[in-house]
Amino acid sequence: MNKVINIQEKFDLFSDQWSPKRIGQLNGQQILLAKIQGEFVFHKHDDEDEMFMVMKGQLVLELRDRSVTVNPGEFFVVPKGVEHKPIAKEETHLLLFEPLSTKHTGDVMADITVETYEEI
Repeated sequence: MNKVINIQEKFDLFSDQWSPKRIGQLNGQQILLAKIQGEFVFHKHDDEDEMFMVMKGQLVLELRDRSVTVNPGEFFVVPKGVEHKPIAKEETHLLLFEPLSTKHTGDVMADITVETYEEI
C-alpha cells in the first residue's frame, strides 16, 4: 500500500455496524474502521492491547471497574486481558489499531462476531 488513504472516503464505503473494515496493515498490526451504535458484548483479548479512536460520535467503554468516555479526536487503549464493552448511544465512527491476531469479540463468540475483516 503506497498511497494516501482518506479515512472519510473509506467510511463512506460502508454502512453496516459492528463489522470492522481493514484499511491498512503495518508491522503485524491492522488499522480498522468501524461504525457502531448500541451495545456490544463484554469481552477481552488475552494477548493483545486494543486502541479505540473516535472519529465521530461518542464511545463509552464499560470496564468492570469503571466507564471511560472517548470523544472525537481522542483515543483509549484497552490493555490486554481487560474486559470491556463498547457502547454508543448515537452512530459512532471508530478507528481501531490492533495486532493482526486480535479476534473481533476476543474470548466470546456472539451473533455479532466477525471471523474475517473485509478489506476496503
